[in-house]
Amino acid sequence: MQFQQLSYFLAVAETRHFTRAAQQVHVAQPSLSQQIRALERELGAELFHRARGNITLTDAGEALLPLARRILADTDRARAEVQDIAGLRRGRVRLGATPSLCTGLLPQVLRAYHQRHPGISLQIEEGGSRDLVGHLATGSLDLALLILPLQDHDPALATTELLGEELVVASAPTAPPVGTPWIEVADLRDRPLVMFRHGYDLREMTMAACRAEGFEPHFAVEGGEMDAVLGMVEAGLGSAVLPAMVADRRPLRVTPFAPPGLRRTIGLAHRKDVQPPRAARELRRVLTEYLAQAARAGTLPPGTRPV
Repeated sequence: MQFQQLSYFLAVAETRHFTRAAQQVHVAQPSLSQQIRALERELGAELFHRARGNITLTDAGEALLPLARRILADTDRARAEVQDIAGLRRGRVRLGATPSLCTGLLPQVLRAYHQRHPGISLQIEEGGSRDLVGHLATGSLDLALLILPLQDHDPALATTELLGEELVVASAPTAPPVGTPWIEVADLRDRPLVMFRHGYDLREMTMAACRAEGFEPHFAVEGGEMDAVLGMVEAGLGSAVLPAMVADRRPLRVTPFAPPGLRRTIGLAHRKDVQPPRAARELRRVLTEYLAQAARAGTLPPGTRPV
């Protein structure tokens, strides 16, 4: 049974005339009659009583009529939905991002994307890079904004560098000033730190920088998410190593690291073996376009630079 045959059957059932039905579906009348006969042979029953000048449905035709209408309607609906997705009128993008990027970069990018494609649903997963890599691997994300290089690099992931990001030391606004324009990593030895939970790139980078200077950092509080860490720093419980783009948005005392500074690279990742959906590829294009325009205009998030 073919969709074309059902379409021809429906045209004859509605017009009760083979010639007018053929004109309606833009096919020669002998071809239409041939396809109807083929459908009847396949179903094993005649669908029409063919009296001269009086075409009526048989019992089998009456039974098939509502089913044919439903099948063709579902086909039209499926075609329309696929065309909507292909034309970026509908669809979904599942994007993962680290907490700092969700705060400092994504809102403007997603606004630009939504203005162009308001019918696309945006689903955001916030987490550390290690968590996001796992979600990409299982197929629950289409794209992820994370920190490169990946510590546990998965060769099945394709990554693209986007931005360099400066890290700073943030303290409560009431904390005493450092007294110098910069702070050394070694100066963190005697500072109580508010530390992120395991799985955050900022935790791993801070730990690695301190150990490279020969000491283990002292934690005043540990185990928090981004908002919790910011709140604890503001409350004066300790300092934290944060992206400049995040620290700049809160009432914190911010001190950069001494040159060459402490930096990391922001990148975009997706699975190599599965091409992202068109809506996700369009988001990737909007993101890179936004970053290029922001770089030219000097409006990139604080502490970031093109790579």
